[in-house]
Amino acid sequence: MSYQSVFHPELFKGQTFIVTGGGSGIGRCTAHELAALGARIALVGRKAEKVETVKAEIEEDGGIASAHVCDIREEDSVKATVAAILEEHGGLNGVVNNAGGQFPSPLTGINQKGWEAVVRTNLTGGFLMAREAYTQALAKTGGAIVNIVADMWGGMPGMGHSGAARAGMVNFTQTAAVEWGTSGVRVNAVAPGWIASSGMDNYPEQMKEWIRSLGDNVPIKRMGTESEVSAAICFLLSPGAAFISGDCLRIDGGASQGGRMWPFPKAKNNEPFNGFHRATTPKVLSDD
Repeated sequence: MSYQSVFHPELFKGQTFIVTGGGSGIGRCTAHELAALGARIALVGRKAEKVETVKAEIEEDGGIASAHVCDIREEDSVKATVAAILEEHGGLNGVVNNAGGQFPSPLTGINQKGWEAVVRTNLTGGFLMAREAYTQALAKTGGAIVNIVADMWGGMPGMGHSGAARAGMVNFTQTAAVEWGTSGVRVNAVAPGWIASSGMDNYPEQMKEWIRSLGDNVPIKRMGTESEVSAAICFLLSPGAAFISGDCLRIDGGASQGGRMWPFPKAKNNEPFNGFHRATTPKVLSDD
């Protein structure tokens, strides 16, 4: 099988995209879709095994990919990685700033080290990767950047460090769209809501029941798929979004639109889109 994208198969033929956090979850899915649409993919991640595995998957499916180990929180590492990608692929057309991570905790349980680690991963790292992609390549050729944030409107109780960083990333997206627009660079963000992705398996045992119930709090009464996020990212990278910049698209099934105050009847007509032929269900959602 191959990726069943809603876009035409040569949409990104001959183009090169960086996908950070490309070794798992939404990043892995997006890398596969972009590759299926003809793009060369530069997978960036902290763990060589993960990005090498996805590189092998893409090549097995007939695509082109390279794997790069990089800690996006370290400026020199980001500079060197972007330079290496340009050397290997000969150019760059866009970036999917997907890498991120956090741990659950109330604000009173987060020390300075934990706070700064999450902010560096979810805000500083994304800034460094976008800046280097712009200064080393996109300022000359134009292109598109999509920053992956989160549904942090109304706060993120239990993950305040991540919420603060993601809100900062939205503001960075808006600023970069203005400052870099005259170079032909568009900068947008997507904010996934509750997506059935491998990252759900990283949370502690006591959160399993809560995770399984998340779909009940969405107007269409289900979680989203990685493919539904990837499709939005691909659109924002595409020529169809040529006049969209500085925006943040929420991919959350309407969960952020005041649904906590509205009773949800039994849902209907809510089949998910899942074009990712290598998608797997998170263990937390498949456990008996």
